[in-house]
Amino acid sequence: MTEQRVDIAIVGGGMVGAALAVALAQRDFSVAVVEARVPPQAWDDGYDLRVSAITRASQRLLDNLGVWAAIVADRATPYRHMHVWDRPGIGEIHFDAADLAEPDLGHIVENRVIVRALWQAFDSAGVDVRAPEGLRRLHADADGAVLQLDDQSEIRAGLVVAADGARSQVRDLVGIATRHEPYDQHAVVATVHAELGNRATAWQRFMRDGPLALLPLQRDHFSIVWSTHPDDAAHLVELPVDDFNARLTDASEARLGALTLQGRRAAFPLRLQHAERYVQPGVALVGDAAHVIHPLAGQGVNLGFLDAGALVDALCDGRDAGRAPGALRVLRRYERARRGHNTATQLAMDGFKRLFSNDRVALSLLRNVGLGTAGRIAPLRRLFERVALGYGVELPSLSRGAHRADA
Repeated sequence: MTEQRVDIAIVGGGMVGAALAVALAQRDFSVAVVEARVPPQAWDDGYDLRVSAITRASQRLLDNLGVWAAIVADRATPYRHMHVWDRPGIGEIHFDAADLAEPDLGHIVENRVIVRALWQAFDSAGVDVRAPEGLRRLHADADGAVLQLDDQSEIRAGLVVAADGARSQVRDLVGIATRHEPYDQHAVVATVHAELGNRATAWQRFMRDGPLALLPLQRDHFSIVWSTHPDDAAHLVELPVDDFNARLTDASEARLGALTLQGRRAAFPLRLQHAERYVQPGVALVGDAAHVIHPLAGQGVNLGFLDAGALVDALCDGRDAGRAPGALRVLRRYERARRGHNTATQLAMDGFKRLFSNDRVALSLLRNVGLGTAGRIAPLRRLFERVALGYGVELPSLSRGAHRADA
């Protein structure tokens, strides 16, 4: 049986796990990534169904890792405006990057583009990749972690990080429970073409059964995330294309002209989930392994990148103080930095979901007055714009100004 020794073993090589791996390796930690599937490095000209709204804070993190230029050269779409409105009523609000003297409010990027850029950085950073490879057993305590893989090899690490998603195997193996609440909603995702172009604007309309988000892509395309009750989601996925186009155009009130489907559709269930703790001796959870929120504001991966940045800060400071990476004293600092912000964001998104998916007259009036008031009061509107950019929270060092570790 072969054995490998590293400072940090990261299970999961998606966006958050890969970003964490590159960041730690650039700071001279020895890092191994265990991933069950090798992500594609080439694809056709179509768009990925999964996209993320990357905030300025996340953009800076990716730039500090040296991968943002590759992402932009591949395919990233900046948006300068965001328009949010309620179903029939007077409530609307428009956000503009010019209010903050910023070039944009963020970028819409396909998840696979981000993953490819990070995986291409593994070699230069010195990340050891074990993929495709599965995790069979795991033991973790104050002395570190031992991972047994499907090929019978072992990895001994000072710390194991669970970056393996909402259904985290690592989290289950180490016995960390979650609090979770399924929403009575599924999200329908697809790529569509807009007759009137993308206008560098992200659109979101709140409707009775859930929000419809239209996220701008290149060539007058949009990625849609349409949250609705499960039966309706299944119906939308199976509708004939012309009928789907007509219903989607109607749902958007034709503000972008006719919307026409490009490629396939898919639906996935939505839920609220939070781990009861983020750390224990020898173990840390990041990203969806720690928390899952409603996608209505597109903040999921941005929270995960902030997790990665905060964990990097905690591990670097712990090393400077002579502490082992899996020491609870080191990991508690990471948990304190992130749990409160993630909880507040979850509660806010859950509150928005419940407020805007309700037909009670009083709540409808409150929504319309609230959106209209926020749109007219410039300081309040600018506050929302700063949140959309990823500000308004104490940022980890990687999410601040440029300070490339490999510069």
